[in-house]
Amino acid sequence: MGGSFDRSGLEVLSEAECWRFLESHHIGRLAVSIAGQPEVFPINYVVDDRTIVFLTAEGTKLAAALLGRAVAMEIDAADPMFHTGWSVVVRAHAEEIERLEELMAAQELPLRPWGPGDKRRYVRLVPTAVTGRRIVGAGVTGRATA
Repeated sequence: MGGSFDRSGLEVLSEAECWRFLESHHIGRLAVSIAGQPEVFPINYVVDDRTIVFLTAEGTKLAAALLGRAVAMEIDAADPMFHTGWSVVVRAHAEEIERLEELMAAQELPLRPWGPGDKRRYVRLVPTAVTGRRIVGAGVTGRATA
C-alpha cells in the first residue's frame, strides 16, 4: 500500500504501484484535445520500458500524436459491492513511432488491434507524470484489487 492519503482521504499510490497496475492491465482511455475540444477514446495498450504503446489508424488519436500535444491516459477498476477501487492517470506526450528500428521493435510487442479498421500506426506515450489513487470502502478492511 502507498501509505499516504490525499486531502479527500484517498490513498495515494506510489509510482511503482501505478506501473504495476499499468503493466497488468491493457485497456485504458486516452484523452486528447483537438481544436480546443476534449476527446476520449478507449485503447488497448502495452507497457514498453516505462512508456505506453498503442496501435491506431488515421484519425484523431494519430493527429494528437503528430501535433505533439500533451495527452492523458487513465485506467481503473472498481468493486461497487464493497465500494473499493483504484485509478491511475498518466500524463504524457504522444509521438508516432516512425524510426525503422523502433518500429520493428514495436511490431514485436504483444499488441494487436481489438476493433475493426486498418490500425497500423504505432503511438508511444512518453509519461511526464504517473499518479494514482485507491479507495477502500468505509468499514472495509483490505484493499482494492483488480
